[in-house]
Amino acid sequence: MSNTKNNKLKNFNPYWGWIITFAVLLAFYFFSDSAGSKETQWRDVREMLNKSYVEKVEVITNRNRVDIYLNQKGIDAYKEETGQNRMAAPQLYFNIDKEWQSDIKFSEAQKDISAENRIEPVYREQSDFWGGILSWIIPISLIILFWMFMMRGVTKGAGGGGGGIFSVGKSKAQLFDKNSTGNRITFNDVAGLEEAKVEIKEIVDFLKHPAKYTALGGKIPKGALLVGPPGTGKTLLAKAVAGEANVPFFSMSGSDFVEMFVGVGASRVRDLFKQAKEKAPCIVFIDEIDAVGRARGKNVGWSSNDERENTLNQLLTEMDGFGTNSGVIILAATNRADILDKALMRAGRFDRQIHVDLPELKERQEIFHVHLRSIKLAVGLDISFLAKQTPGFSGADIANVCNEAALIAARKNKKSVGRQDFLDAIDRIIAGLEKKNKIISKEEKRTIAYHEAGHATVSWLLEHANPLLKVTIIPRGRSLGAAWYLPEERQITTTEQMMDEMASALGGRASEELTFGKISTGAISDLEKVTKQAYAMVAYFGMSEKIGNMSYYDSSGQDMMFGKPYSEKTAELLDTEAKNIIDDAYKTAKKILVENSEGLKQVAELLLEKEVIFSEDLEKILGKRKSMARLEELGFANTDDKTV
Repeated sequence: MSNTKNNKLKNFNPYWGWIITFAVLLAFYFFSDSAGSKETQWRDVREMLNKSYVEKVEVITNRNRVDIYLNQKGIDAYKEETGQNRMAAPQLYFNIDKEWQSDIKFSEAQKDISAENRIEPVYREQSDFWGGILSWIIPISLIILFWMFMMRGVTKGAGGGGGGIFSVGKSKAQLFDKNSTGNRITFNDVAGLEEAKVEIKEIVDFLKHPAKYTALGGKIPKGALLVGPPGTGKTLLAKAVAGEANVPFFSMSGSDFVEMFVGVGASRVRDLFKQAKEKAPCIVFIDEIDAVGRARGKNVGWSSNDERENTLNQLLTEMDGFGTNSGVIILAATNRADILDKALMRAGRFDRQIHVDLPELKERQEIFHVHLRSIKLAVGLDISFLAKQTPGFSGADIANVCNEAALIAARKNKKSVGRQDFLDAIDRIIAGLEKKNKIISKEEKRTIAYHEAGHATVSWLLEHANPLLKVTIIPRGRSLGAAWYLPEERQITTTEQMMDEMASALGGRASEELTFGKISTGAISDLEKVTKQAYAMVAYFGMSEKIGNMSYYDSSGQDMMFGKPYSEKTAELLDTEAKNIIDDAYKTAKKILVENSEGLKQVAELLLEKEVIFSEDLEKILGKRKSMARLEELGFANTDDKTV
């Protein structure tokens, strides 16, 4: 019972005290004296005097007002006439000016009434007690209420919480424990990421059974940093830790530390670790830690007293300072580990870096199984086929594919989600929505067909280019045509592979030049891609004989980038070498198209006829591809299924 009472007192908002006081003062003012009186006119008062409805008349000299007090007869008549039951005394009043002569006016109005029945006005002054008080209370109260309202809004924006401005420095971390309710996530809900789960499970086991590890003299790691591309499941993995651990779990975003108030970030860091120490053993999770952990001294234009740097300094001190943090393990997630401060990354703060990479084929299949639990699938749907169709997709991308496929099937009034729905969803996510009604002239459509046919022909005939799955000239998103490839899931790429990929990318521009004798703007994305790739080959990967085995890429992200890390002469050489690489790839594309001009024409005309063609159609026209093993391995070659 006492706890309930304390909770009610704790949740009581002090603003209501001010509002109630203000309302009471207004009530006293409006319901005191003649505040409840009704305003009337002098002609109505004269009529009441003639009917003997008036009991007393008071002239308030300091307020230029005349109060009319009705007798019982007048009150009854007024109630009957107006229908009002409540009558405050004085019942009526009317305002006068300074020249208004009360004695004369009332005498003239009552000249037909006998002298003993006449009502003589009484003169008096009225003290405005409540008006005087409210004249200075109301402005002050309005200023206070406005200030409190503004500070409450600022505090909310700064994450002040229920305590108002005085709690702005408190931590906003969410606490999860075994008693927490809601949608609980466990490691069974995290598909793939087996290596990451092993390390994360070990951290949870440290807290559950610390004696098992400390008996041999080992120390529990202080922190682990989850690093990986967006959408790979870093935050989901942390949620699984919260669901699996039988210890308190504090969750907070890195951006929650940095606010507009000076010192708030450092204060919240202190408060977070204070709470964590009280709940130890426990886990503290900081999502998107790069918001506060960015390398110090890199903020150009800001002094060393930047609020973000102060917050980072406090975080470093709390994680491994003079104070003890026994039993508190820090988990953090970021996709920008290259920009984090070196002091934050060292052993003793984050002892482990757990890399969460894009899922491979088997892992994608497991992720599909998780996200397809709630979707009604068509009978016989091969989930491994879907995994093969989505190379380079993250877990979030796969979740999006499943949702889009369900929406597409519902739009078509289907009872279940089938294979073609998933393929349409993948196409939509990669290239955008089909725009079949887009107005394209016949000449433009022919140019697009030969452009896409050039991509298809060159990629099909080059051994190291990515295998082509299908080509379309139906506009999607911002593109007027598209070609779908199946990139090989490899960890390293050779010079030959990169050159073949660049040649296939330039196949569209080469096809336009050879067929029509002119070029168009349709190759802008291809040119952008090959330009970046050529400069990467020369400046980053050391794939130029003249540049040699040198790389001007700073993978640590610590380079201030005030100037280029090479001379102007080297810059000219880089430009020359990149252009030579692109020229060689373009020559390769043109050579292949010249040698197979008849095949190019057949592919383009088939595209104009069908708008979409598949790898089987290319095989019939251009022959079997040199590297068909990749397609055959994944089940895409020699099949009659045209939905690939």
